[in-house]
Amino acid sequence: LSLATLSRIEDPASGTVVQFAGTFGVWILADSIGLSAIITIVVYAMTIARTAPRRMPARNRVSSYSVWETAVFVLNVLAFVLMGLQARSIVGRLAEQGQAEAFVFAAAVLAVVIVSRLVWVLGCGAIMRWLASFGDADRQAEAPSFRGGVLIGWCGMRGLVTLAAAFALPADFPGRDPIVLAAFSVVLGTLVLQGISLRPLLRLLRLDPDGTVDREVAQARVAIMQAALDVLSGKASNAAAVVREQFAAQRVIAENPDDAQAATEYDRLRLYAIKSQRDALEQLRVDGTIGDEAYHRLEEEIDWSELAASPPGRFQPLTT
Repeated sequence: LSLATLSRIEDPASGTVVQFAGTFGVWILADSIGLSAIITIVVYAMTIARTAPRRMPARNRVSSYSVWETAVFVLNVLAFVLMGLQARSIVGRLAEQGQAEAFVFAAAVLAVVIVSRLVWVLGCGAIMRWLASFGDADRQAEAPSFRGGVLIGWCGMRGLVTLAAAFALPADFPGRDPIVLAAFSVVLGTLVLQGISLRPLLRLLRLDPDGTVDREVAQARVAIMQAALDVLSGKASNAAAVVREQFAAQRVIAENPDDAQAATEYDRLRLYAIKSQRDALEQLRVDGTIGDEAYHRLEEEIDWSELAASPPGRFQPLTT
């Protein structure tokens, strides 16, 4: 129902409101029928993430990313503030009921979480390497290394979901205070202990740069550029020829992922041209040639062009 509604909404603001309303609606529905609201929301989010991209308008999707990133950031801040406020009251209540035992329990839970993740990741990695040993050289090269497993196992920071699961327990739930305190220790312990030690661990492991994602992106980029060229091959207009040239140039760059300078130069030139467009548009408004409505419409078009020319990382536009 949520996806069907989102696919029919063209206004980005309305689409974002529907996303928030759908999330709260799923929470209320799950809670009313006795399901775990936390797990239900996680499943709902995973389902939306897998199925929505083909059904939501691109403008709504891009706009909602910024809104949700801001919302998640604010919720994380509020969760840590709430964590601090509740931790103080919990420690006060435990002062008369075995504070030392509660802290020992929290520390034990933290240790179990860290160790169990390391054991699981390293164990799975060892099994995958053993299975890969029966395959060819490519399969052996793709198997996770021991050092990579150590890094992945150590990057087990917990966050908002852990806190939400603890906070969702009823106030009269038996042992709620020690459980919430253990959740606090897991979140703070993993963020502080593992977060601070991550950089020294990277230096110690001396891992080679992982180019798996870059290779996948390059391979997929070639495929989608070729798909665009194939669909335009039957068009004989001048506009189609211009568009084909643009996609062909992008495909050439994608076919040479190791030539990073070519991609950088291509994007920098596009940004340089877009900067000139933006300056010309600003001058048109200053001269009174166009009004504010026309200015903002063209400004949005230029913004989209700049985003398209700005891949991950920062490229400085050419100045000469």
